[in-house]
Amino acid sequence: MKRYRIVHTTTYSFDNTVSPCKAEAHLKPRNLPCQHCEFHQLVIRPLADMTREYTDTFGNNVSYFEVATQCLTLAVTAISVVQIEQSQNQERATSSPWDEVRHRLDNEDSKDISEVRQFVADSQSIATGPELAEYALISFTPGRPIMAASFDLMQRIHQDFIYDPGSTTVTTTVHEVFTQRRGVCQDFARLAIACLRSLGLAGRYVSGYLDTAALHGENHRIASDESHAWFSVYDPASGWVDFDPTVGRTPPEGYITTAWGRDYNDVSPLKGMFTGGGSHGLNVSVDVARI
Repeated sequence: MKRYRIVHTTTYSFDNTVSPCKAEAHLKPRNLPCQHCEFHQLVIRPLADMTREYTDTFGNNVSYFEVATQCLTLAVTAISVVQIEQSQNQERATSSPWDEVRHRLDNEDSKDISEVRQFVADSQSIATGPELAEYALISFTPGRPIMAASFDLMQRIHQDFIYDPGSTTVTTTVHEVFTQRRGVCQDFARLAIACLRSLGLAGRYVSGYLDTAALHGENHRIASDESHAWFSVYDPASGWVDFDPTVGRTPPEGYITTAWGRDYNDVSPLKGMFTGGGSHGLNVSVDVARI
């Protein structure tokens, strides 16, 4: 078992005062079979006038808050302590043939399949297309186990695309990423999901954190980490299984999951509405440390 402390701070700096601020955060890690969130605290400055927590339609933990005080700076810090258990990754060769999974998603009326179908359709920031299907079919050959095909797709995206911070924004489309062959973790996760959905398969966007020091064998550097994103593919026989095209490996070891949904818009770490303020600056600091 490993324990991590995650400190995630988002600071908005406004040119003019804002009031009120209303926002929601997907920053509390989920409780999963191999992950347990033993402590979580959200610190808001100025102090929030109202806070509440709820669970969204995907089972994610959501914190909603309102700040009525006029302010030039809004800082939101999420502090979490998480236990991660060792877990075996899904055997790629023993999963269902991907074309059989597609047939079940198209035709089966069971409760589980009906709930999964929302992850097959296009969503707000993930659009399918024939060029994406063509790219995916190199990995998804007839009768190939879905997990083996997804693993191959993950590795190909890792090899074919350049990790280039600053090359994209949250509004960059999947098709722009596919054309320019560069982006960051959220782009590669959305691209993989678009490839899966272009074949009629279910793809899910996952948001969280990665233990980069464990991955690269580097000494821990305080506040040098970032939020991370990867994708899951669905097999009725195996459930949801995670893949990370940015790193080219399969979670869960070294990964902390906060939320999942159809795409980034469902699980963005912090989003809200501000009245006034004019233009603003944004600074994000993330620290993931073993304890």
